[in-house]
Amino acid sequence: MSGAVVVGAGPGIGRAVAARFAREGLPVAVIARRARTVRDTAATLREFAVPVVELVADSTDEAGLRAALDKAAAELGPPDVLVYNAAVIQADGVGDLTARGHLDAYAVNVVGAHTAAAHVAPWMAERGHGTIIVTGGMPAPVPGYVSLSIGKAAVRTLLRLVAEQFGPSGVHVATVTVRGAVAPGTDYDPDDIAEHYWRLHAQPAGAWEFEVVH
Repeated sequence: MSGAVVVGAGPGIGRAVAARFAREGLPVAVIARRARTVRDTAATLREFAVPVVELVADSTDEAGLRAALDKAAAELGPPDVLVYNAAVIQADGVGDLTARGHLDAYAVNVVGAHTAAAHVAPWMAERGHGTIIVTGGMPAPVPGYVSLSIGKAAVRTLLRLVAEQFGPSGVHVATVTVRGAVAPGTDYDPDDIAEHYWRLHAQPAGAWEFEVVH
């Protein structure tokens, strides 16, 4: 049995994506750094009557994140789809953050995505199929969001590299770029955004998209 793993499964996009895959009958492993967040997201998936694995891990803790991904695979089998949705979203201008502040944001926005993708991509390549999707943003840099602009530009490059290495083995690597603040009932409703993730996962190999902008 395989399914979906959602890293950063909190309120908003992460929870909506987990529900979207569960609605299709896929087992789901939800990972977040707070136990309450994990429990709340898992509770929303009960109506779909699919297996749900609850895991607590910080995306900046490499050993912890890898252990959580291993646990998800042990419970559900190697994942069919990995979604990385963790991010540090904060307003900051040039010079506002210390070097430590930038490194802390980069660790979540980019390095955690690398850890997750590097961990599961070989499993997918060995099986000849799988999907890795990372939540993107900032299609153009924004002066008031320097750390996020840098992070989203870097993660887009990371995904290109992952796609080049593992795409030929059947791994679809993609990003959903969200251009605005996510909130229910707006143009950036998380349920609407979640549709992109399912559509990307369901695409046949000859029709793969790398980036969807919402």
